[in-house]
Amino acid sequence: MAVVLRLARLGKHKSPAYRVVATDKQNKRDGKFLEVVGTYNPLTAPATVSLKEDRVKKWLERGALPTDVVRSLIKRSIPGVVEAREEHKKKKTLEARRKRKERAAKSPAKASKAAKAK
Repeated sequence: MAVVLRLARLGKHKSPAYRVVATDKQNKRDGKFLEVVGTYNPLTAPATVSLKEDRVKKWLERGALPTDVVRSLIKRSIPGVVEAREEHKKKKTLEARRKRKERAAKSPAKASKAAKAK
């Protein structure tokens, strides 16, 4: 089950308010959800965002993927959480790439295949 953090719409016609919810990716926008982790009201000036910091962190640690809008809301209201996660992911990817290159350089079979191809 792929869990996402996304917005679920509330409110009347032309007066939207949103819940930030943790839900299965395949569920409908306003359908079943696992947990409400915050609210977002774009009509106030400035827009009101209230997130349960501990719940958002818990879902992100468990691997929930925030949508682009929710990611920007989290960045605004809980600075450092999303950035730290993205930095960790980037570091992990670069480390895996480096190890692959080292293995490819050590492997004599791949080196000989590359020489034959030329």
